Amino acid sequence: MERFLSEVLMDSQNGGGESLIGTIKIAVLPIAKVFTVCFLGFLLAYFKLLPANGRKLLNGLVFSLLLPCLIFSQLGQAITLENMIEWWFIPFNVVLATISGSLIGLLVASIVHPPYPFFKFTIIQIGIGNIGNVPLVLIAALCRDKSNPFGDSEKCAQDGNAYISFGQWVGAIVLYTYVYQMLEPPPEGTFDIEDRNLPIKYTAKDSTPVETPLLTKEVVPTDSDAPKKGKIKAFLEFLYEKLKLEQILQPPIIASILSMVIGCIPFLKNLIFTPDAPLYFFTDSCTILGGAMIPCILLALGGNLVDGPGSSKLGLRTTAAIIFGRLVLVPPTGLGIVMLADKLGLLPPDDKMFRFILLLQHTMPTSVLSGAVANLRGCGREAAAVLFWVHIFAVFSMAGWIVLYLHLLF
Repeated sequence: MERFLSEVLMDSQNGGGESLIGTIKIAVLPIAKVFTVCFLGFLLAYFKLLPANGRKLLNGLVFSLLLPCLIFSQLGQAITLENMIEWWFIPFNVVLATISGSLIGLLVASIVHPPYPFFKFTIIQIGIGNIGNVPLVLIAALCRDKSNPFGDSEKCAQDGNAYISFGQWVGAIVLYTYVYQMLEPPPEGTFDIEDRNLPIKYTAKDSTPVETPLLTKEVVPTDSDAPKKGKIKAFLEFLYEKLKLEQILQPPIIASILSMVIGCIPFLKNLIFTPDAPLYFFTDSCTILGGAMIPCILLALGGNLVDGPGSSKLGLRTTAAIIFGRLVLVPPTGLGIVMLADKLGLLPPDDKMFRFILLLQHTMPTSVLSGAVANLRGCGREAAAVLFWVHIFAVFSMAGWIVLYLHLLF
């Protein structure tokens, strides 16, 4: 931060104010574009042109088709076995971001004392950022500008999307394991608790849907007379249920795995991803579909904001603490992590986009998918309220942090 301020003063003394203004312009314009499309989605929802059912279908289309197509086409063309080895710090950075963000969330929750039973909820809302949709939108808006500092617009977008996609599979595992467990309902069996003095132990006979696990198949008993193959199948089914692979293996994750496998095998890559390949039409089709992901997700996100913060039980103090922790306290920690990794030589040399993506992973607002998990666990109303306010204030915080990042990188 001291280096940034000193450079700003030197720029102003040397008549370099135009470069600072240009940096601010480059940082703010992508946020303005995102906000504009979100506002259009808000208007469509407000005038009932994009109702709740339509937004739900649009979100499903993005998640199950458009986003996987974008990941498959962009990551597959950029990935190689050498790149996978060179990019190892991206998924590791996602894990570090989760750990550091959760520790900050624990500190904030210990100070503000959120209402029962939202202590772990507060930690998750601060610790888990959006490492997929929002960064992809920002990179698309940033690289579309020919004056962007990363050079050629096409290479800028391809590299940025590849780096972001390479970290999503780790994010999904974190989401459907760590986040799912942290948002477990309290002993009372529900987050909808009116009396905070209820007893800790819960012995109700009726099990609520929230208490039911995601996968509720019965474990196949191991009969000594059963064939060996049957026992192996039963064990694999048990393992499948315990690891919740059905939740982890979502379409974007499958697309990431497929693109990495195909991209790392030269024969398959030359068959699908090179422009003169016989099956390149499939990749080109995915590219066309992937191009629709950005406007669709922004329209859906803007439309979701029409419902407002809802009747959240978090209170103003806890909500403000979550916003402050996620948007103000987490990014400086991420900046320190990335700068330390750079000094230790853990990052590819002279790859500014690589470093920029690492910094964005610590700067994004709360993950939208964590809201989906919260809804599954019974606290979706509070998650929607947090997402509403965090995304509004993130418009301003992300612009400021991106200005700082671009000034440090360039």
